Amino acid sequence: MRVDLHNHTTLCNHATGTSEEYLLRAIELGIDVYGFSDHAPMPYDPKYRMDILQKPIYEKEILDLKEKYKNDIEVLLGYEVDYLDGFILDEVVNAKVDYLIGSVHFLKNKQDMWGFDNPEFIGVYKSKDIDTIWSEYFDAIEAMAKTNLFDIVGHLDLIKVFKFLPKKDIRLLAKNALIAIKKSNMALEINPAGLRKPIKETYPSRTLLQLAYELDINITFGSDAHAVDQVGFKYEEVKSLAKEIGFSKCITFNNRDSKLISF
Repeated sequence: MRVDLHNHTTLCNHATGTSEEYLLRAIELGIDVYGFSDHAPMPYDPKYRMDILQKPIYEKEILDLKEKYKNDIEVLLGYEVDYLDGFILDEVVNAKVDYLIGSVHFLKNKQDMWGFDNPEFIGVYKSKDIDTIWSEYFDAIEAMAKTNLFDIVGHLDLIKVFKFLPKKDIRLLAKNALIAIKKSNMALEINPAGLRKPIKETYPSRTLLQLAYELDINITFGSDAHAVDQVGFKYEEVKSLAKEIGFSKCITFNNRDSKLISF
């Protein structure tokens, strides 16, 4: 079975192509379970996400596609939700969806937030201690896991995107976050989008995937597609990585209930 649960639509304002085009490409590639998980609305960073008024439009569009192509592919409805204390909407975390991806894209910088995966904020990396940045990031991941609001951790080590790497052992920096992920019964996505970025590496790294395997954390797969040609991106490469580490099954969802399937 081939699963791909992290994919976007043009409602996030930084993707191209129609949702149906994404789905047709998934069918062409032989994907069995395809999930839409666009950036959920929240009252922060509106430039890169749908508006709350677009939420019913998004959900109807995906459910209509689910019905239209039910004989060709299993379509799931989800959201990628930014974990940002004080900005998470009840309408999102209580939505009738198949799953929620919890992601961290923002960290506090003095009194402000900075989007650490946005090239506009690269200067912040040079103004702070890099190990402090990484520690703050994994503290945020740990806090997100402890909310028990989400089903999947999005791109676990996204903080590495621009190759500002820590001096400390990444396993020590991430250990508490991974323990919290295990306790919350969240799955860890293997996300190939990092291969399209300066880091040229999957999220998470082989090192962190090995640690996740040792902790018996389940995995899933997500292309993080923002364009039709990114659907199924580098799937064989990430599948091989997972199998080399020892994984043989991945998680999929239905109405927030998870199940393990072989890949």
